[in-house]
Amino acid sequence: MRQGKHNRIRRKIAGTGDIPRLCVYKSLNHIYAQVIDDEQGKTLAAASTRDKELGDLASKTSTEAAKAVGNNIAVRAKAKGIDKVVFDRSGYKYHGRIAALAEAARESGLEF
Repeated sequence: MRQGKHNRIRRKIAGTGDIPRLCVYKSLNHIYAQVIDDEQGKTLAAASTRDKELGDLASKTSTEAAKAVGNNIAVRAKAKGIDKVVFDRSGYKYHGRIAALAEAARESGLEF
């Protein structure tokens, strides 16, 4: 069901060179975020709970970990000169870890 929702969302959302797509994926143990330029098919920035910088998190499945990843992806995107993104929740509900990641990215300076 999630994959079907993701496909419907992707029909409407696409990242460009000016405004790339912030795509989120969550597994049972980790959460991942990528800033993607769909026109060129390139990942411009990426962050996850598997990064060495975030290795000291006690629980990698918590909302605190998602906030850390959101902050990290925003910092990496800003370093590449990216200020605006289109948020792709990948079929997940905007709730819990997904919402925490998005709010942390907004607080760190990304515009959705």
